Amino acid sequence: MVGRVAAMCYGVVAYLVFLFTFLYAIGFVGNWVVPKSIDSGEAGPLVTSLVINALLLSVFVIQHTIMARPAFKKWVTQFIPAAIERSTFVLLASLSLLLIFAFWQPTPAVLYDVSDTWANWPLIILSLAGWMMVPLSSFVINHFDLFGLRQVYLHWKGSDYHHIPFQITGIYKVVRHPLMVGFIIAFWATPTMTLGHLFFAIMTTIYIFIGVWFEERDLVTYFGDQYVAYRKQVHGFLPIPRRRSQSEG
Repeated sequence: MVGRVAAMCYGVVAYLVFLFTFLYAIGFVGNWVVPKSIDSGEAGPLVTSLVINALLLSVFVIQHTIMARPAFKKWVTQFIPAAIERSTFVLLASLSLLLIFAFWQPTPAVLYDVSDTWANWPLIILSLAGWMMVPLSSFVINHFDLFGLRQVYLHWKGSDYHHIPFQITGIYKVVRHPLMVGFIIAFWATPTMTLGHLFFAIMTTIYIFIGVWFEERDLVTYFGDQYVAYRKQVHGFLPIPRRRSQSEG
């Protein structure tokens, strides 16, 4: 029982760290409220700043890519309880992002600025809509499973963990990766685009596409023909209906 309570507390702490990180990310990217944002601080040498920022992003990319692979999950659960594997992933991903926020080097050269025009508020609203799309998409599938709480809760109850069955509901009927679409919108929709913001948006978008490629390979392996059929029916990022073949009528 002590171990189950400890795992539950660990999962809750990991989730709270994630929640703080997600909320801070909104302020960081949008230059809102938070003490350290994407364009705040004193600018240093351009090349040095870009190299540091690339290294910071690579920490998250490496952590996220390796720990998300099924082979790593199988290996790491030899050393930690399976119930906290997902929470550990969430915690380390959050800490990697907090590292980016803390040590990000601003490169505030302005590429465009429409903050004094009619486009200001539509772009801010669009960015916030992208951020809102992220948690809403996670709740459509299973938010608490995605962020490790369901696993530690079942462990606390003494129940065996079982995976969520494959299902196509809500926005997932329109695009396969709405959560990632939300991030892309949030990163790119800004009334003031600086060089640093552009670098962040480009690098994270590239990683999103690479990460999705790896994820879809895992999903095909896990769900087989179900996911293959789903991928043929629904676009990954664009809400455009696929054409039905003649054989489908």
